[in-house]
Amino acid sequence: MIKFIRNLSKKDLNGKKVLLRVDFDVPVMKGKVVQNFRIESHKETINHLLSNGAKVLLVSHISAIESFYSVVEHIGEVLGHTLTLIPHSELDKLDTLFLVSPLLLLDNVRQDKREMENDDSFARELSRSFDFYVNDAFAVCHRKHASVVAITKHLVSYAGFLIKNETENLSHAIEAPEKGKILVLGGAKISTKLPIIKNFIGKADKILIGGAIANNFFKASGINIGSSVVTDTVVDISDPKIILPDDILVTEDKTGKLGATNMPLGDIGANQIIVDIGPESAKKFAVIIEKSDLVIWNGPMGLSEIEVFISGTKIIAGAVARAERSIIGGGDTITAVDKLGLLDKISFVSTGGGAMLAFLAGEKLPGLEALGYYQQK
Repeated sequence: MIKFIRNLSKKDLNGKKVLLRVDFDVPVMKGKVVQNFRIESHKETINHLLSNGAKVLLVSHISAIESFYSVVEHIGEVLGHTLTLIPHSELDKLDTLFLVSPLLLLDNVRQDKREMENDDSFARELSRSFDFYVNDAFAVCHRKHASVVAITKHLVSYAGFLIKNETENLSHAIEAPEKGKILVLGGAKISTKLPIIKNFIGKADKILIGGAIANNFFKASGINIGSSVVTDTVVDISDPKIILPDDILVTEDKTGKLGATNMPLGDIGANQIIVDIGPESAKKFAVIIEKSDLVIWNGPMGLSEIEVFISGTKIIAGAVARAERSIIGGGDTITAVDKLGLLDKISFVSTGGGAMLAFLAGEKLPGLEALGYYQQK
């Protein structure tokens, strides 16, 4: 059965060394972190451990850059603590390093290829001299990696406050009454969205589809999509609960320099691409969302990172922010909502993208399974 760190007192933690898996896989542009949400989400767990006298080594990966070197100072400022970066070559010197600071960050854990191989020898090296392992990185719990799964074989393991919040809120999303529950999906990865669509057909009132994944539904219905992004994934779901856009924004230039034209489905030219849902569809979706009891949203409605293509996502974000209860997740979705200044209007923001989708699809996440989460089910 899963154990949570809220049950560890100062007597349990004082002077103990804790290996804490966090998720600092944040977007970086021109050497600077541009979204702090994932960093901030770990503050409760980190502060709990430090305030109870623990010495903590943070372990995370980052995809945007090879090393945390250029952003470690910024991460420390967000956390409110002085943070010292430790190269992998100094893992055997932790006792000395902890004399200088109780909070250390191991450099990008994926610098060692054994991490993604879930290699037990790497897990043993990471665990050496530690008393406890705490997983607070829900966003990587769908990955079978050494610092997420294999590590639990070598240390007494706990889940942090973030994982507790994630599992409770996402479980509520699944278990909440079907009536009044709306699922909104966008983005581009149809393969990650189909399982949740299938799981929510009988659990949601309506499922609103936008973004590039809508192109797969259009294609399956014989609707012309021009040169729009589409995958080879076969969409075999046809259900009245699934609502697609009626109008779209199209362009021949993804950069946004040529702007975009609104048009009904089917009129798209061979060289045109769909970059957003149209204004009428956005309004229709917004009305449905605002009347909901619970809305769950993952994936923008188009190329929202380009200013001229953000309109649909902006309208949806505003409606979600006004809904009675809302849950959102996914890096692009969070970035868009944060950019619009609405993140604090959302009831619960999940740090997970793929992990959130897998959990909502009813799949067992390896990281949670390693902690004993499913033993209580």
